[in-house]
Amino acid sequence: MADLKVRGGNKLSGRLTPAGNKNSALPALCATLLTDDDVILRNFPDLTDVSKLIELLNSMGSKIEWNKEEKVLKINNSSIDKNFGEENFPLGMRGAILLLGPLLARAGHIEVTQEIGGCSLGIRELDPHLEVLENLGAEITTNGSLKIDAHKGLKGGFLWQDYMSVTTTENFIMAAVYAEGESTMVNAASEPHVQDLCNLLIEMGANIEGIGTSRLTVKGGRKLHGADFTISSDHHEITTLLALGAMTGGEISVENSEPEHFPLIQKAFKKFNVHIEYEGDTAIVKENQKLEILQPYTKNMLQKLEAAPWPYFPADLLPLMIALAVKSEGSIMFWNKLYEGGFFWIPELIKFGAHIVMCDPHRIIVYGNKPLKETTVDAPNIIRATVALLMVALTIEGETTIKNADSIRRAHPNFIENLKALGADLEWVE
Repeated sequence: MADLKVRGGNKLSGRLTPAGNKNSALPALCATLLTDDDVILRNFPDLTDVSKLIELLNSMGSKIEWNKEEKVLKINNSSIDKNFGEENFPLGMRGAILLLGPLLARAGHIEVTQEIGGCSLGIRELDPHLEVLENLGAEITTNGSLKIDAHKGLKGGFLWQDYMSVTTTENFIMAAVYAEGESTMVNAASEPHVQDLCNLLIEMGANIEGIGTSRLTVKGGRKLHGADFTISSDHHEITTLLALGAMTGGEISVENSEPEHFPLIQKAFKKFNVHIEYEGDTAIVKENQKLEILQPYTKNMLQKLEAAPWPYFPADLLPLMIALAVKSEGSIMFWNKLYEGGFFWIPELIKFGAHIVMCDPHRIIVYGNKPLKETTVDAPNIIRATVALLMVALTIEGETTIKNADSIRRAHPNFIENLKALGADLEWVE
């Protein structure tokens, strides 16, 4: 595990291009299993989670050429071993669940003897994924191990999800494009990375309707072919960079900033009196903006920011806005409607001197613009929470140590180097 040494207090300014979205790269890699043709993925991020999946696919026989400098990956799965063993199923990887749909479509049978767990945010349920596969004609048995059988072929089906799950929706899409007939999911997730997966599969020959909405219809049974696809920029990293400009008083421009996905995120920034401007697809936060939490017209209510599945404000962006709130004058309530463990890292933020009241596992109130001090904090195994601790540390004069900060490497390639280019003073201590 590696620590981050942060010497804060510098104004961060400059122009950057964000990395490709990790949450797009993982399902995109899995989707390539649905064809034997070459698939080229551009703007492909170099991340630890992605590298683990690539190692797995290599071990199964995939032919992969990855030009990390050009951010281009070319993959061909025509020689993949359909009779993979359970020891190859990477249950320790958070993205492993995304292999269920495409591997079942390709191999016709999956057997798993280990349990799929979760992360610090909460348990990752397996049941919704199995429900998807059952609705598409798979037979599931449990007798000492989990067996998923589709030797009779997958058939179109209908599913109304209990809640909007990104990975469940992605597994549905990948299995449904292979299934014969029409499949529909209601209460489908619609995040930018889900849209990326749909658009990639369309490039590969799939027929998908309702992209970006909560109702997806897939007309399956088509033979998919190769594609040349560009992964969208990471909206998490874009938001981080813009917030850092505001928090440090600098001016930061972010190219390829996916403005079509940002109206609600811009609205959230305005709650802190932070205004984002655009020049084409470049987002700009101007320097020396006054950070002030704007009060609602209903004066007896707190300002609030609620997070839930897209198109709500994304829960993964909530820690970044909490960091912004710590530096802003006024008070605001944050409500994480998605994760039961989404605020368990807040005691680490309080070590800086932040004034935060934890109301319950899903809600906190931040009283901002209090005196902060350098300190040592322990990073949780939550990417955005670790980034939030780093964001606050960058605003504090003196040296802060963020212990076990490796989770940043799971989502942001060259993130530390990019921050240095903006004027940050920090380094890894292995």
